[in-house]
Amino acid sequence: MKIRVVQIWGFLMTVLGWIFVACTMAMEGWKITSIGGMGGSSIIKVAWYWSSLWRACFTDSTAVTNCYDFPVLWSVEVEIQIIIVRGLLMSALSVGMLGFVLSLMGMECTFIGGKDRPKYRKIYAGGWCHIISGNSVACTKANMYRLKIEYLCCLLSTSGYAVYAQYVSGEYFNPNFEGLTFDLGTPLFLGWVGSAFHLTGGCFYIWSVCKPLCGGEST
Repeated sequence: MKIRVVQIWGFLMTVLGWIFVACTMAMEGWKITSIGGMGGSSIIKVAWYWSSLWRACFTDSTAVTNCYDFPVLWSVEVEIQIIIVRGLLMSALSVGMLGFVLSLMGMECTFIGGKDRPKYRKIYAGGWCHIISGNSVACTKANMYRLKIEYLCCLLSTSGYAVYAQYVSGEYFNPNFEGLTFDLGTPLFLGWVGSAFHLTGGCFYIWSVCKPLCGGEST
């Protein structure tokens, strides 16, 4: 497959992944639950509790919604994982943007970035930026209630979603937890898809220039 085709596919996938991750930052309903009673043959939802990275809300049976905005940064005493998720996703978007700049300069179909070999180096670096932006390592075992050293092992967007999902699922499956238990919301699944696109697009970039950088013939 020609280098140009692989790079275009990589560009399209990373753009789509970056947009997905960016959209989840603003979406509501990261975790959601409902309370209600039996009515007929189905459960009538009387009220909804839901939360995002920025606020927690309650919607009653009259469709009136009341929200509480989370305080900024370190004022969120019991929601330390919210701060970590915000930081990871913002870092992922920033690194992804750097990847776009390097990739555009290094793509074969653009007229910037210098000669072939410098362009190959730029798109190789851009590919790794996208992989770092979308990838993660072992943070699902971290304790969500205390800031521990395991967080230093986390890498950006997928890790951000894993931190949040582990926090929600930890409460859900904890038999000793006495508060409301929440389900995972749509933004988490959309974010994981976006992270997968980011990762795949970065791999496409690196694959497209592996042979030329290693001294082989370009195809």
